[in-house]
Amino acid sequence: MTDDPTPALRATRLGRRFRGGWALRDCDFALPAGRITALVGPNGAGKSTLFHLATGLLRPTSGELRVFGAEPGAPAARDRTAFLAQDKPLYPRFTVDETLRFGRELNQDWDQAAAERIVRAGNIPLDARVGALSQGQATRVALAVAFGKRPELLLLDEPLADLDPLVRIEAMGLVMAEVAERGITVVMSSHVLSELENACDHVLLLGHGAVRLSGDVQQLCDTHVRITGLADPATEDGLPAALDRAAVVEAAVTGRQVHALLRHSDWSPGAPWIVENPSLEDLLLAYLRSNHQPRTAGSTEAAA
Repeated sequence: MTDDPTPALRATRLGRRFRGGWALRDCDFALPAGRITALVGPNGAGKSTLFHLATGLLRPTSGELRVFGAEPGAPAARDRTAFLAQDKPLYPRFTVDETLRFGRELNQDWDQAAAERIVRAGNIPLDARVGALSQGQATRVALAVAFGKRPELLLLDEPLADLDPLVRIEAMGLVMAEVAERGITVVMSSHVLSELENACDHVLLLGHGAVRLSGDVQQLCDTHVRITGLADPATEDGLPAALDRAAVVEAAVTGRQVHALLRHSDWSPGAPWIVENPSLEDLLLAYLRSNHQPRTAGSTEAAA
């Protein structure tokens, strides 16, 4: 675990353009070291692009991204980072032992004991061919390679997406146990929001290539409220006329009731409105469903 106060990832007006348009544009955020960050967004939001920029596989079109203060792909960043993508690129003809030996040859600070421990805990023979393993076993081997590198920053781009629910739980438990023991910084992308809620204490939500939400999970939940009450027939959206619409993330009318998620607001609904803080899953779903134009609700705005 590092005591370095430098953010694990810092983006300054970060942008990446492809032929079809901007995948990311004018992104500003700082992800703290020593935390587990949920990277959330719909398909095409720029999540995988961000991971590829962080590993140096892509270069920014504009702005910059820094990994512990260093340029992605440079030795100071590369040696501290491990990346596991959804397709888990492993050589199917290699045995598990050959896969771990390959990792050892490529990484000077390799932890063979830890890598073998992760594999053996899954009852995977070291002489088994990777191509003959189940998806869950292959994921465990890929995680063994990632943790064997002794990373300070672990980037996980939907690596559990192809697993059944029970195997997902087992694999997530493995990740959390290793992270807790080593104090690793993690940035994890997943479409299973309940999975993120149980594991993450920081969040970065992307939409339309921009930052929609960024900050500490508890602080974000504390600075948003869910309100439920009778719809006001005098307004188009059913919300009270006095409510500042700029504070509304999402609102929906169901029958005679209106439900809304609000950013921090001075407006107090009072009785008979039901007011409660959202869970992380509620918060993220509201932002994902929202049709608002991309805007940043970063830690400063959300905590105001």
